This record gives sequence, structure tokens and C-alpha cells, in this order.
Amino acid sequence: MPVTVVRFNLVEPGATPASLSARYRTALEMAAYADEHGVATVQTEEHHGAANNWLPSPFVFAGAVLGATRRLAVTVSAVIGPLHDPLRLAEDIAVLDLLSGGRLVTVAGIGYRPEEYDHFGVDFGQRGRLQDELLETVLKAWTGEEFTYRGRTVRVTPRPCSDPHPLLLVGGSSRAAARRAARLGLPFFPSAHLPELEAYYKERLVEYGTEGWTMMPGAVTPLLHVAEDPERTWERYGEHFLHEARTYASWQSGSVRSAVKSAATSVAELRAEGVYRVLTPDACVALGLDSLVLHPLVGGMPLEEGWRSLRLFCEDVLPRLGG
Repeated sequence: MPVTVVRFNLVEPGATPASLSARYRTALEMAAYADEHGVATVQTEEHHGAANNWLPSPFVFAGAVLGATRRLAVTVSAVIGPLHDPLRLAEDIAVLDLLSGGRLVTVAGIGYRPEEYDHFGVDFGQRGRLQDELLETVLKAWTGEEFTYRGRTVRVTPRPCSDPHPLLLVGGSSRAAARRAARLGLPFFPSAHLPELEAYYKERLVEYGTEGWTMMPGAVTPLLHVAEDPERTWERYGEHFLHEARTYASWQSGSVRSAVKSAATSVAELRAEGVYRVLTPDACVALGLDSLVLHPLVGGMPLEEGWRSLRLFCEDVLPRLGG
């Protein structure tokens, strides 16, 4: 059975506080509904200062989702590591790990938007060093033992419940990210289907004498919306998909490699490209992919349309996927 993911970034261009509050509460209701119907994972992410209200606080949202669910995992993919205080992040993840019984998964990346670093007064040129410090610090912190941090002795409590520690992956699309993961013996999460980078990571595991594994997106990893009439859905709601695609495109330089990368400038181009797909339940079942990522509230999608997509996915697609 494919891994099933429901993704939320809570984008809503032109939102009012009331409309955004309704979107957040709907996302929690959707997460609980997805959990009841056997969805494996809710995925969320982090961006700052976005005009379209992109979620900036993924662990706050993750905590709410974990509290509203019983079985599914919540993946933060990705936290922008250098923007966080390492000790505080270790504490927050430990508390969420204890609250959820180990259902939180964290992918630590370094981001690609200099303006987000400016937002927090962090030197973008130091992001690699800061990421190394963050990862090394949280791993020490989760032992519950004293250690030296920036010249002082510290101890982080409580310890998380997961053994040996909460699931932490290193994300990225560079050799530096692969080396960082291998050196620390952490699993590697390439940001796109990059077999050559996976091979490089495995070579570095041997070099460092560490153990790890790779969680890599497939060669085809579309973001899905399920509808009984895809033609009508593209016509009525295509601008929501295009909004997110154009937002990503405005952030990503030519060197950024991502599973969500589009060159489309119109709804027609986006539809032909295949990064975002609107499928009938039958077509969704027939995809035959290792993972299915549903994005019900993409680009500020109206809540009722998001619910239609999620219900079709859970009630008409999931029961036919086997297991």
C-alpha cells in the first residue's frame, strides 16, 4: 500500500484574521478525519514573512495536529534549522515526542531564502556552520546529560521517549547536506529525486563509519487534488494551484532542486506540466506510486472544495489501495 500524506501549509492570499482562523481550525478537523480513515502522515512546513500567510510555526501546528489525532505521524518538512535556537528546539521536539508517543518526524533543512535569514538577523553565509551546531546540539540535548554549549554547561530536560531520540532527518539537495547527515549518522532526506546524491550519501556513511538510510521522493511526486470532474475543478480552482507554483518559483533559484518546482506561468501550462494533478478517484487509484500526497487546501483553496477532495480521497481512494 502506498504511503499516504495530507499536506498543509495554510496559505491564504488576502486572508482576514477570521478567515485564516477558520482555515487553521478546518485543517485540524481534516487531520482528525484523515487519521480516522487511515492516512499515514500529515506534512507541514516553515516559511516566514510570506505575503500569502504561509505557516511560520510548524511545531505549534504539529502539536495541535498531534493532539487532535491518535495514529498518524506529523512530519515537519522542513524546519529551517539555522533560524532556531538549538536548545529551545530540542526542548520543543522532546515535549512533542512525549505528548505524541513518538509520532513527530522532523526534517532539518537550511532553507534557500536569504530574506528569511534577514527576518531573524541571522547571517545567511553562516547557515552551514549553524546547521552543524544545531544538529550536534539537539542530539546531545536529547541524552539528558550535561554537555558544553557555547562555552557553558547545560542540560536539557525532559528526555524524549523515542529511543535513541526523536526521528530527525537531514534534508537538502547538496553534497554538503549529504555529508552532514552521514557524519552524524542521521537519515538523509533529499529534497527531490536525486539518486546520485543518495549514492554519495551512502559512500560517506562508509567513510565516516556510521549508519543511516535515505527517504527520497520518487521520480514522479505530484501534489494531488481529487475531484469527480477534474475539468471543472481546473477551470474553477486552477488559480489556487498556480498561486502556489508561482510562489515557489519566485523563491527558488536555478540551483535549487525540489520535488515542487514549476516553470508554469498559466493554469494551462501548470496542468500540462504535471507537478499538480487533479484526478478522479479511479485515476488516483491507478497511479501506482509509492506515495500519494494530497494537498486539499492548496494556495488558499476554498474550505468546502478542500473537504470534497479529502473525502473522496479517504472514502473512495484509500479503501481501494489494498494493504
